[in-house]
Amino acid sequence: MSSLKLPRWLIAIVALVYAFLHIPLLTLALFSFNNSKFSVEWTGFTLHWYERLFQRQDVIDALEASLYVGVVSTIISTLLGTLMALALGRHVFRGRRPMEAFLYVPIVTPDIVVGISMLILLVFVGFPLGLTTVIIAHVAFNIPFVVVVVLARLQGMDRNLEEAAMILGADEWTTFWRITAPVLWPGILSGAMLAFTNSFDDYVITSFVIGTGQSTLPIVVYNMASKNIEPSINAISTIILVVTTILLFVSDRLTRDKPLVA
Repeated sequence: MSSLKLPRWLIAIVALVYAFLHIPLLTLALFSFNNSKFSVEWTGFTLHWYERLFQRQDVIDALEASLYVGVVSTIISTLLGTLMALALGRHVFRGRRPMEAFLYVPIVTPDIVVGISMLILLVFVGFPLGLTTVIIAHVAFNIPFVVVVVLARLQGMDRNLEEAAMILGADEWTTFWRITAPVLWPGILSGAMLAFTNSFDDYVITSFVIGTGQSTLPIVVYNMASKNIEPSINAISTIILVVTTILLFVSDRLTRDKPLVA
């Protein structure tokens, strides 16, 4: 089959859009190596601003808090999201269609609305604000993302594989672990990476439910930017950008390269 040749004007528009999206990010990464304290002109290459990050205890503590929240919320949301995807994709029950429709409500709802609603709920039930409430909030908005990714993988799976395994004598549990789980694994891992990225990068919802005395990395970055903009902020942003890009790239490769049948 011959490939479709795109018009040059369409390729030019795509290139301009990509440039518009990524040039600011590349500029930020470039100036994280700038020797000048003011990000207005290039004065030379240096790693000083990356070294400075490891000298700030508030940044290290915030990084540890972000990693803790990200890992715990990712594990919980991935487990619950996968189970929910299996329920929606493999079983027929009353209210299934409305549940699938309402699944997208948290995804399209603005973060500030989610943050305010979570804060009101937590205060109403008397739950003390802290990292635990941040984890609860992150699990709440990460579950739909995991469900969407895993459910898409599940719907593309050939059910004849499961039926063949059960015909040959495997029970439901064995069929799940030997057939279903390996086929769904790229989708589960992709959903987990997406959940971790959302959790690690979140500022709006976290700022509502974290309370006082604790901070995650995005909150520390925002406070640094509001007080004194120095290139160390560019260094933090560059590290987050690189890690996020790697996670999304790995997620895309796993989803694209793995076949849907064993």
